[in-house]
Amino acid sequence: MTISSLSAAEAAALLRDAHDTATPIAPLRDRVAVSDAAAAYAIQETNTQHWLAQGRRLAGRKIGATSKAVQTMLGLDQPDYGMLFADMAYGDGETIPMSRVLQPKVEGEIAFYLSDDLDGDGLTLADVLHAVDYAVAAIEIVGSRIADWNIKILDTVADNASAGLYVLGSQPRRLGEFDPVLCGMVMECRGEPVATGAGVACLGNPLVSTLWLARKMVEVGRPLKRGDTILSGSLGPLVPVAAGDAIELRISGLGAVRCSFDGAR
Repeated sequence: MTISSLSAAEAAALLRDAHDTATPIAPLRDRVAVSDAAAAYAIQETNTQHWLAQGRRLAGRKIGATSKAVQTMLGLDQPDYGMLFADMAYGDGETIPMSRVLQPKVEGEIAFYLSDDLDGDGLTLADVLHAVDYAVAAIEIVGSRIADWNIKILDTVADNASAGLYVLGSQPRRLGEFDPVLCGMVMECRGEPVATGAGVACLGNPLVSTLWLARKMVEVGRPLKRGDTILSGSLGPLVPVAAGDAIELRISGLGAVRCSFDGAR
């Protein structure tokens, strides 16, 4: 195909093929007619519909680009979002096959579990506080179907916000039992510190980023529902991982969550 010739369906098919064959593709942004957020989300939605039709189950959403530095790098003026499917979830301490994620990197996040829907116009922070049942420490394992992580807005958003897998901690805490803004985070790889951060790094407050997501999901017709898991955004920098790595994330007030990576691609 010539440059600027890919339709949303064709671009979505290229991303699925990269996923299925574990072979990254060249950036999409110069191969579609329009390279903006609307076009990117149209591609993402095409693949969401495809995976749902194949029997995958939506388990929640992820929020990306919650820091101004990342937004500037990607050409965004707000965060982005992607879909979390149930088969992307791992439990605390499990081993992750390297074959499941292309070009994996990890980041530390706070995950919120919803006990009520977040639907309707005019959602407020009070609605989010009411809907969140509990929080856990979480490791998001991001991956890119775009070669060498050469991404801008269309590439990452179309690629489901570079979603890969996620690992949920097993020490749930109610809101009020920890400070989502001032909580400190440290991530270790093979026992050595590799990243630090805090809740304030996530749009100033992970609950505010969740409110942004809730409003956006109403706007696009996929409102958050009871039982959804929300990865609220990174508390620190991304860290590349390789086979044999063991990751431990600790967030003050939320305890620890661990995973390891096994096998060569």
